[in-house]
Amino acid sequence: MAHARWHSFTEHALIGSIAGGVRLAFVLRRFVAISSPSSLHVKLPLTVDHPMGPVNMITNLIASTVQTYDNIMKDADPRLEGYPMMSSPWPTVFITMAYVYTVQVGLPRFMADRKPYNVRQIMLVYNFANVLLSGYIFIEFGLAGWFSGYNLGCQPVDYSQSVKAIRMVNICWWFYISKFIELLDTIFFLLRKKFTQVSFLHVVHHSVMPLSWYIGVKFVPGGFGTFHALLNSFIHFWMYIYYGMAALGPQYRKYLWWKKHMTTLQIVQFMMVACHCIRQLFISNCNYPKGYAYWIGSYALFFLIMFADFYRQAYQNTRKTKLQQQQQQTLTKPETNGAITNGFKKTD
Repeated sequence: MAHARWHSFTEHALIGSIAGGVRLAFVLRRFVAISSPSSLHVKLPLTVDHPMGPVNMITNLIASTVQTYDNIMKDADPRLEGYPMMSSPWPTVFITMAYVYTVQVGLPRFMADRKPYNVRQIMLVYNFANVLLSGYIFIEFGLAGWFSGYNLGCQPVDYSQSVKAIRMVNICWWFYISKFIELLDTIFFLLRKKFTQVSFLHVVHHSVMPLSWYIGVKFVPGGFGTFHALLNSFIHFWMYIYYGMAALGPQYRKYLWWKKHMTTLQIVQFMMVACHCIRQLFISNCNYPKGYAYWIGSYALFFLIMFADFYRQAYQNTRKTKLQQQQQQTLTKPETNGAITNGFKKTD
């Protein structure tokens, strides 16, 4: 059933894209012809190798796009009907676009001439609430599948109405919602004027997850693709413990020696997800949509490279710089052998 659902989804999307592209090409060709200087003295026919005029072609293009969208949405999992944010992708798209604008343009401009805000109390509540939420999601993914029957090979989606299948649907939806809550990470960084924390990697990661998981929850809520959500919720459980302790104040900084290991855990997470997806390539006749598995694998490989580069710059280069500074200090330090100091003989 998952194969049929996904193949229908991709077939409608592909056919709609090709048809829309052909119609758009005719419209653009007509526009270019009308806009050229030679066309000012030549009366062009209404059509350009097409039975419809440009206005009708645009109308037909829109109608075709709407029809393709409707056909795709008909293949969605009906069990998601009634869940907030699930009836249409547009709320997810608009929130993501608003987030990108806010953190890249709006909030940096707003904070440019302002002092950092003290949001410590809010951050304490926010971080430890996310600890509870991430822990709950991790346990639920385990009880709904990964600790109770799921396997690392071919794991199809259970589209039934069983208690366990619905439990998996519910936790997939909660994981999707948690990605919107986590957008506040960036807001808190900017309100505190921690601009260096809002890197390209950070913004892309927070932008892609809601969009990716809307598709995942809408069409394939369970099975193979939830393995990376299980790992992600585990990592975030510890990550928000770290953030919460950091928000307690500088007196707790001595307990945060494991920051470097958090980045290592994230790298291991993406390595595991990438290997899990690559393994899927060699499993034939698996009733799980390979298209979504390829997407998860590509996503994991991209962020594996990005996090590895971040680790190299943040830790290895920093360590190398410190070693060079220590060597320089050693070379310039005056030699003392008990008798001669700075070229002068010691006196009693």
